[in-house]
Amino acid sequence: MNIKPNIGILNALIRITLGLTVLAWSTSKLVKHPWRDSYLFVALCAAMKVAEGIVRYCPVTALCEKCQGMIEEHNQANDSLDGMEGMEVPYNPT
Repeated sequence: MNIKPNIGILNALIRITLGLTVLAWSTSKLVKHPWRDSYLFVALCAAMKVAEGIVRYCPVTALCEKCQGMIEEHNQANDSLDGMEGMEVPYNPT
């Protein structure tokens, strides 16, 4: 698996900043209400955003780019087949 940075510097800095902000908020709420699982989930999501900003790799962005490339390949294949609509395919029984 080849992992290379797929987000920019500004995007990474925004992810780190907002991730640390949400992480601080959720941990402060978790201290007051430790029985609430939602604050723990928010803290894990915020930590993931901080990690994405540090390594500059977002798996969701990579998935969207891969799907976009597959859609473009599919459209190009359909465009090349559209020109062959009026042509008859010879039938060769063996």
